[in-house]
Amino acid sequence: MTGWPDIQEELARWRDAGRAPVLWWRDDDAADATPALDRLLALRQAHGMPLALAVVPANATAALAARLATAPRVDLLQHGYAHTNHAPAGEKKSEIGLHRPAMVVLGELGTGWLAIERLFGSRGLPVLVPPWNRIAPSLVPALPEIGYRGLSTFDIRPRARPVSGLVQVNTHVDLIDWRASRFAGSETVLAALAHALAASRTTTGEPVGILSHHLAMDEAAWDFLNSFWGIMTGAPGIRIAPANDLFASGEARV
Repeated sequence: MTGWPDIQEELARWRDAGRAPVLWWRDDDAADATPALDRLLALRQAHGMPLALAVVPANATAALAARLATAPRVDLLQHGYAHTNHAPAGEKKSEIGLHRPAMVVLGELGTGWLAIERLFGSRGLPVLVPPWNRIAPSLVPALPEIGYRGLSTFDIRPRARPVSGLVQVNTHVDLIDWRASRFAGSETVLAALAHALAASRTTTGEPVGILSHHLAMDEAAWDFLNSFWGIMTGAPGIRIAPANDLFASGEARV
């Protein structure tokens, strides 16, 4: 796999420092029981990986709840409300922004959480994953007030705890090139992983998140994901953590 030697070198630096990086896996946009979801869960099962599945509550079906009821080691996060863009043309897409009154946005999130609780019971974690990984900074302080204990977006987080009562654990490596709507390529993905691992070791100390989208992946992305977890589960000195541990314990640094 192109780029893998760089990962091995970075992991060796972690071992030389007597430390172990923490990886976690988040997959976005779940709403229904689909063949793509079955494929995702089978891949998870094959490698024994913990998976955090971000569910769109307004679109989530009873069939999804039934399918996940028998899926072990899958934590459920709230993926906004309806994954609807409210930004005007010319701006980056956003559902949880300032394009509507804050009370409307926060009210939708509350309604979405009720749907998560109704469908999935205690398996739902009070962790918000904003659609398109975007949330207006001024709305973040309100999240603990309406019951969230976690936030997950993309890229290096500004801080581990953006406000009291809220821990942020991000993803850093996206398998998809969204401009081309296809797999970003193993070299690009592994370069992003090497960068995130190095940043965690030297600066941020944060868990490193892998991001997939089961409904949008082409065959190359599926093949990479399967090979990647096969290699990483056999690599020494790595801890692959479930989202429940990262958010429940408020683990902010590794």
